[in-house]
Order: sequence, then structure tokens, then C-alpha cells
Amino acid sequence: QVQLVESGGGLVQAGGSLRLSCAASRSISPINVMNWYRQAPGKQRELVAAITSGGSANYADSVKGRFTISRDNTKNTLYLQMNSLKPEDTAVYYCNGEMLVDTIVVVIPWGQGTQVTVSS
Repeated sequence: QVQLVESGGGLVQAGGSLRLSCAASRSISPINVMNWYRQAPGKQRELVAAITSGGSANYADSVKGRFTISRDNTKNTLYLQMNSLKPEDTAVYYCNGEMLVDTIVVVIPWGQGTQVTVSS
């Protein structure tokens, strides 16, 4: 079972940048899709960005043009570069993965999350 550990969060002023990391305990090469989610207080967890094993990325409309998702299979790490941060980006950020095994999608569970706080 792959375990994921998120890091890189912190307190930043609006307009600033942060880079989040999601380190895996095993190779992420077989993981077909890796995702970043976030959950703000009192809100549902939402998908922020996703990247396939081939490098294709998709983003929530709210972060397009500001966030960049990437993965380094040699380091078993997923990244989220966040620029032009806004107070509404404040949330706990989580990563997870989805791996196709035969015809079954196996979900790699998220880690403990990392807190991002953007001050105005």
C-alpha cells in the first residue's frame, strides 16, 4: 500500500507563492492519475488539479493560470506550484492517486494534509 505525505504549506500573503509536495512511500510510476484536493473550513473537499501518468493536467476553474501540477516519477513525488495566491485559497491541501488494476480503480488514500493560509 502506497502512503502519501503532504508538505510545503504555510502562511503567505495574498499574491505570494507556495510549492506543495506529496511524497510517496513507493514508486508513483504505476499510478495512473494523481490529484490535489483542498478542503476549507465548513466546505466540502474539492478537486484542485489532476495529472495523468503521461503528464496531462487538468485544473479547477478557480485555479487555472495560477496553479501548476507536476509529478517527478524518479523522486516519487507530486507537486503543486501555487502562484498569485488569494485568501480564498486558504484550506488544507491533500493529495491522492488512482491506479487501474485490471478493470478496477484502486484509490491511493490521501495523507494528513498540509495547511495553506493566505492573508489579505
